[in-house]
Amino acid sequence: MTLPGGGRTLAGMQRVHASCVEIGTAAVLLRGPSGSGKSDLALRLIDQGARLVADDYVELSVRQGRLYAAPPAALVGKLEVRGVGVVRLTHVNRARVGMVVDLVPKTVARMPDPATVTLEEIVLPLHTLASFEASTPAKLRLLVRALDHDMIET
Repeated sequence: MTLPGGGRTLAGMQRVHASCVEIGTAAVLLRGPSGSGKSDLALRLIDQGARLVADDYVELSVRQGRLYAAPPAALVGKLEVRGVGVVRLTHVNRARVGMVVDLVPKTVARMPDPATVTLEEIVLPLHTLASFEASTPAKLRLLVRALDHDMIET
């Protein structure tokens, strides 16, 4: 499921190759190359209560100093499930991005240093997770809870 124009700016918004789910009140932008597990992790999170924002491509825009994610019109409510096909799901039209997660196929640092990324001039927490580890959805939910509570020692 691909859409042309990845990474380019469209009338005040940027389209990026990523998936995005909303967990609680914060959206998580899942980045990684094709096959890195973005859609698979999104599906596991949705199965545990998260809400789909967008899969494959996400449109980012800034409103009142906050970064928001939305699905491109052609992909609204669609999630590509490997081995099943494209499925239609309940979705969120727009969600405030609280963090970015870069997905990698290998084991990640045991005690990572805090990191940030700047998207559309908005600084966000950046985490790196191994997408196919069984604990990754739980780690992600923990990171979202930590956005509002000082839970992680640095």
